[in-house]
Amino acid sequence: MTDITDDIVEEISFQNFEDDCRLLGSLLNDVLQREVGNQVMEKVERMRVLAQSACNMRMAGIEDTAELVEKQLASEISEMTLEEALTLARAFSHNLTLMGIAETHHRVRKARSVPHLSKSCDDTFNRLIQGEVSPDELYNTVCKQEVEIVLTAHPTQINRRTLQYKHIRIAHLLEYNDRPDLSHEDREMLIEDLAREVTAIWQTDELRRQMPTPVDEARAGLHIVEQSLWRAVPHYLRRVSTALKKHTGRPLPLTCTPIKFGSWMGGDRDGNPNVTAKVTRDVALLSRWMAIDLYIREVDSLRFELSINRCSEQLSELAHGILHKETASEDWHEGWNQSTRGQSKPYSQHATALPTQLPAGADLPSCTECNDGDSQFPRLEIPGTDYMPLNRQDSPSSDFSSTQSLQKASSNGVVATISNSASSKNPQTVVTPRSASFSSSQLLAQRKLVGESHIGRSSFQKLLEPSLPQRPGIASYRVFLGNVKEKLLKTRRRLELLLEGLPCEHDPLDYYETPEQLLEPLLLCYESLQSCGSGILADGRLADLIRRVATFGMILMKLDLRQESSRHSETLDAITKYLDMGLYSEWDEEKKLEFLIKELKGKRPLIPPTIEVAPDVKEVLDTFRVTAELGTDSLGAYIISMASNASDVLAVELLQKDARLALSGELGRPCPGGTLRVVPLFETVNDLRGAGSVIRKLLSIDWYREHIIKNHNGHQEVMVGYSDSGKDAGRFAAAWELYKAQEDVVAACNGYGIKVTLFHGRGGSIGRGGGPTYLAIQSQPPGSVMGTLRSTEQGEMVQAKFGLPQTAVRQLEIYTTAVLLATLCPPQPPREEKWRGVMEEISRISCHHYRNTVYNNPEFLVYFQEATPQSELGFLNIGSRPTRRKSSTGIGHLRAIPWLFAWTQTRFVLPAWLGVGAGLKGACERGCTEDLKAMYKEWPFFQSTIDLIEMVLGKADIPIAKHYDEVLVSPSRRELGAELRRELLTTGKYVLVVSGHEKLSENNRILRRLIESRLPYLNPINMLQVEILSRLRCDDHNNRLRDALLITINGIAAGMRNTG
Repeated sequence: MTDITDDIVEEISFQNFEDDCRLLGSLLNDVLQREVGNQVMEKVERMRVLAQSACNMRMAGIEDTAELVEKQLASEISEMTLEEALTLARAFSHNLTLMGIAETHHRVRKARSVPHLSKSCDDTFNRLIQGEVSPDELYNTVCKQEVEIVLTAHPTQINRRTLQYKHIRIAHLLEYNDRPDLSHEDREMLIEDLAREVTAIWQTDELRRQMPTPVDEARAGLHIVEQSLWRAVPHYLRRVSTALKKHTGRPLPLTCTPIKFGSWMGGDRDGNPNVTAKVTRDVALLSRWMAIDLYIREVDSLRFELSINRCSEQLSELAHGILHKETASEDWHEGWNQSTRGQSKPYSQHATALPTQLPAGADLPSCTECNDGDSQFPRLEIPGTDYMPLNRQDSPSSDFSSTQSLQKASSNGVVATISNSASSKNPQTVVTPRSASFSSSQLLAQRKLVGESHIGRSSFQKLLEPSLPQRPGIASYRVFLGNVKEKLLKTRRRLELLLEGLPCEHDPLDYYETPEQLLEPLLLCYESLQSCGSGILADGRLADLIRRVATFGMILMKLDLRQESSRHSETLDAITKYLDMGLYSEWDEEKKLEFLIKELKGKRPLIPPTIEVAPDVKEVLDTFRVTAELGTDSLGAYIISMASNASDVLAVELLQKDARLALSGELGRPCPGGTLRVVPLFETVNDLRGAGSVIRKLLSIDWYREHIIKNHNGHQEVMVGYSDSGKDAGRFAAAWELYKAQEDVVAACNGYGIKVTLFHGRGGSIGRGGGPTYLAIQSQPPGSVMGTLRSTEQGEMVQAKFGLPQTAVRQLEIYTTAVLLATLCPPQPPREEKWRGVMEEISRISCHHYRNTVYNNPEFLVYFQEATPQSELGFLNIGSRPTRRKSSTGIGHLRAIPWLFAWTQTRFVLPAWLGVGAGLKGACERGCTEDLKAMYKEWPFFQSTIDLIEMVLGKADIPIAKHYDEVLVSPSRRELGAELRRELLTTGKYVLVVSGHEKLSENNRILRRLIESRLPYLNPINMLQVEILSRLRCDDHNNRLRDALLITINGIAAGMRNTG
């Protein structure tokens, strides 16, 4: 089971789960019979039977016989031909993936069938009211809650996107198969559909053949919004509102949203030279384009739904005004369209008052959006010649729907905008030069072509509609929303021109720039419906659209930027050297602060426009230029990784201020939006220990404190990193240092009357801070979660948590209720001060042992390279950034993801437990056993830490890890592996002593059973990976062998349900 998904897995129905696994497995076997033949199939089945037998014997305690069977299995695998090995790897990999789909489906089914779901809004609100929280306090706390889930492009999503869509389609079919009213014929057709999907999966290449670009990664994030979150958010907010009304008597305010979304995709440039200023700008514009495109679709459906005539007097007057204005201007357009049609279009061409064709999805009630079986996604095509379409499967559209998209131009260097309408009712071809630099005569010629392409169109359109005097009544909502759609279309077109680098005439009145501008007409419609007795209509699709605008704004997910602190120092070095002030990086901290504060208080730009700098420095300056251009309308926070001093924060504040001053001088007006929040990220153990001091130093500076109060509403945001701290000191020591750092940061902010938001940089695996969302939030230090929280969701966890609307709704509820409980009923601190001393001792011993093994043992690095597929992971092409921050071959500069990924592949999962056993053993030997047991029972932080380590130990497999050593590791280093395996056993022993369990995962039998069900497929893939690594290291240019290895990596990741 995925490390994060304890949230819905209780009481899973294994009978139904196993039935679905058998169904999908039999369909895959049928495909294999057709594709590879009986002889190969018999070999594949024999491998499974041998693995199943060995597993059964181990579970029965017959270890010696199990070992003999496993040796026989390994021997037969070693005799396989390359083609047979490829088939085995693919078959078992797909089997594990299909089992994962069935598992996810059953979590959804279980959540739907339970009348009172734990951790739901209804359940949590009821508990709080029963616990003497007043209805007013509950209502106000929910309404003020600010949670932001930040999706990152960390390279841990192993599956290609095309396969992800097929997996989602299978999940939908499994859901349809649960319907009790299916006829025999319907069920047979459903099985045929499943067989087609499984066949398509088998015949699709599992491997990415090229590395994704940062824009590719951003598009993948946008797909999650379109395919799932777009439908999930209104459903989730309805649940919150319904539960709030039930328990407090008041629903959630329409524009109040407890959860929003951010993104690092296209903004995280830390160690990734592929993320440039241009990429960030393009991704931000692309996100805005997609938001507008999605809103156009929703307005289409809303216009079809709101066919009624009754409305408020205000809305009626506005609708009549729109009609008369457009009617009066239509003749003018007819006379001048040959020269001006490229600039604007009559209202009737954009959005007819009486729609002539049903928009896609308008026949479906909005409340079913989370459950419909239509998986025709992605439906979006990306604008611009630099972007490939998003694999869209277009459904029939009309003049009423969002149909314009930019396609690749022909070799003459132009871009054509072509209507995709199935009815071809409104053909239009707009030709625009690709270059941004062209003369006014060329522009006039372009507009003439545009005008000629529209000749006769207005007259034809009038034939389709009744003229104004003939109308028996005016559908005011349709007229009014038609005007909204026209403005949205202009907004989308403007973004297309900006993405193409073409000039666009910018009249702010013609476009939507902010969510408030779009909300205004929608809220007017809502109030009109309410005032006319049509509240039930107002609270349907219209309310959902209003809530989407409140949640997603005009960009869907605001983009964070991240850069390493040393890059800012290099930039200031170039500036101070140019100004004959010496090198900034050579100054001490006090001199740096004195210089930075002086410049921040000044009103002139620091950087001369004539300065010439190195390319790396220019890229940093260009990035700040983009932040000034986009502002807080599109961007969220600026994250400083490896932050260690107050000057690291003020350096970014200065560079940001300078860019904004320069741009506003050029524009002759203020920059758009406000200044970005500057967020220090404390990652290493030393930096975590100094985090509180850094924040105190910052807040003691008058300029900075006033800046926080004035520009950021008195909120200081601080990010803590789980990945690098874990790699630096081991999981246990890192967890304790993170806990103390949060306490210290909260105390520092409280001392200056500043509110704090903690941003948790958590990965998917436990070694990188992963784990069940609810458990993680509930075990934070008291006072660290006061209604606000930011947290990253990375790689495969994004798809696991938010890939389906149903699972997304559940995860959003869990975030909401966990933060609410942590705010109103904070977790208990350590009951006795002695417990903190015990934690310090365990942490000290654990960190010392971990670092002695990983960093101080000269044999360890080579052992790591031999025993794991770490060096081969780079061929996976799962991310745009390098696996190392710098070119060094040591572990210090290796990123945390490949470090965890490699150990997860061997099933040893070493980074998550190394040092823990030594620390617990040391505490027990000092007579602290009873204290440890009491800490486990009464201190949520300590309990969650031990439970997560126990979960990892339950997934570790000593015989498999031993097999890697015996085949791949040099004889001189095998003793190191044996020593580490003994330490794993010691860790398990002392974890059980502390938890009081008889065996690992005793408190999570469902997890244990799920893991056991995968072993007959997972163990052979591990043995096959060992054999392929052995061959590949003797023939490292064999591409077929490399493909086989990468497929085994995919399969193990599917079986372990996480990567790094």
